[in-house]
Amino acid sequence: MSTAVATAPRCGQMALVYGGLRLNLQVLESAAGFYIGTTHEDMPYSRESAEYWRKREAAEQALADGTWTQRDQP
Repeated sequence: MSTAVATAPRCGQMALVYGGLRLNLQVLESAAGFYIGTTHEDMPYSRESAEYWRKREAAEQALADGTWTQRDQP
């Protein structure tokens, strides 16, 4: 017997809606801190999370748990 587990989205919604690209979510860093976003051609492409985290580990945990807020506008 298997149990279905809800998972957080793995594709950046901002990148998809505003750029037409299906890009994987990942933790990125800026001067403001760590955030959940996407990259394209090895460059930051979209900031998906409303939040910034002071530590990479906290951002990675939020991404893994799905406990972050998706931005709805660029």
